[in-house]
Amino acid sequence: MPQDIVVIGAGVVGISIAAGLARQGHKVRVLDRTGVAAETSQGNAGAFAFTDVMPLAAPGIMRKAPKWLLDPLGPLSIPPRYALRIAPWMLRFWRASWQDRHDASVAAQSALMDLSRAALERQIAATDGEALIQRDGQLQLYEGEAQFRDSLPGWELRGRYGIRYELLRSPEEIAEIQPGLDRRFTHAGFTPDWINTTDPKAWTEHLARGFVAAGGEILSSTVRSIAQDGERVELVCEDGSITADKVVVAAGAWSHHLARTLGDRIPLETERGYNTTLPAGAFDVRTHLTFGAHGFVVSRINGGVRVGGAVELGGLKLPPNYKRADVLLQKAARFLPGLETSGGTRWMGFRPSIPDTLPVIGTSPRAENVIYAFGHGHLGLTQSAATAELVGDVVAGRNCSIPLQPYRADRF
Repeated sequence: MPQDIVVIGAGVVGISIAAGLARQGHKVRVLDRTGVAAETSQGNAGAFAFTDVMPLAAPGIMRKAPKWLLDPLGPLSIPPRYALRIAPWMLRFWRASWQDRHDASVAAQSALMDLSRAALERQIAATDGEALIQRDGQLQLYEGEAQFRDSLPGWELRGRYGIRYELLRSPEEIAEIQPGLDRRFTHAGFTPDWINTTDPKAWTEHLARGFVAAGGEILSSTVRSIAQDGERVELVCEDGSITADKVVVAAGAWSHHLARTLGDRIPLETERGYNTTLPAGAFDVRTHLTFGAHGFVVSRINGGVRVGGAVELGGLKLPPNYKRADVLLQKAARFLPGLETSGGTRWMGFRPSIPDTLPVIGTSPRAENVIYAFGHGHLGLTQSAATAELVGDVVAGRNCSIPLQPYRADRF
C-alpha cells in the first residue's frame, strides 16, 4: 500500500532511496538544508569502488596511530585539539581492527559490494544514465617490490570474493594502461570492472530529476528532531513540523545527531576529505589511479582531473586545512610529471564514518517507522543504489536480498 515517506538528505544516498521509493508508488518528499548534492556528494572522486572491501580498521592499524598526531598533513591524521573528543570512537575502531571483527567486516562489506554492483546496473538502466558512466578500470600503484609484496594478501582476499584483477610487475606493463607515470611505480594491481561517473554532482542531479519526474518533491528545510507519534513519525523542523508514515534518515555526517533525538546513540565520526579539481587538459587520465601508500587518488571528472583523498578525523566544526589538498596536489605533480597544476579549485567534504567501516542500514531500535541509511564513509556513491534497494525492501516488508544484521544500528 502506498505510504507517505520523508527522506532526510539530498545527497546521492538520500536521492537514490527517494527515487526507488517513488518508483514503488509511494508519496515521497526529500528534506535537505542545502539542496541536491550540495554537500559531500558533489565533490567526491566519482568512483564506484566495488573492489574496496578492506576496512580501514585492519589488524595492526593501531601501531600506526601515534604517527597520525605527529604528521598533520599525512594520509591519515587526527588534529590534536580533536584527539580527546574522538577517543571513544577510536576505542571502537581499535576493537573493530581485531582479526575476528575484521574478517566479519570484510564478509559484510563484500556482500554489500556484490549487491551494489548489480544494483548500480539496474539504476543506470532505470534512469537512462549510461552517458554519465565511465568504465575504465582502476590501477592501485606500488613503489617497489616490498610494497607490492605487502599488498598480495589483500589481492588474494579480493580474489576469494570474486573480484577480477590483474597484477602488473613493471613500469612498461603499467604504461600500457596509463602512460605518463613516474617510473618509481614499478608494480600495480588493475581491476578492470571498476566504474566511475563522469561527475558525481551531475549523477546525483540526474537521479533527482528522475525522482521529481516520477512525482517526488524536494524541499529546503533543516530537521531538528524526530519522534515516533503513534503510527506516524513527527519531524520538528526550523520552520514547523511535518508528519509522515515513515522517515528515512540519510543525512550523511549529520545523521547521528538526528538519531540521538530518538535516543539512538550511534558512533559516527567525520572523515574530512580534501581535493583539488583541475580543468580539462591537465593530464590524460585513462583509468582511476590509486596511490594507496600516500592516501589519495586521481580521477577524471568532466574531462578534467580531480586529485583528492586522505582521511582527517576532525569532526564538523574545525575550519578546513587546505594545506592537505595542496600536499596531495604536490605529490600528484611528482607522480604524474606531465600534470598541469594551475587553475585548480580546492574543496573539503564530510564523510560519515562508522568504526567498522560498515554503514548503518535498517530500522531504528526505538522507532519502527524510522529507517537509517547512513555511515558509508567514502563509499556513499558506491553503495547508494544497493542502500536504496535495501530500504525499499524494509519499507515494503520484504525479505532483504542480503541480511541486515551486520549493518544494524545497535551493533555497538
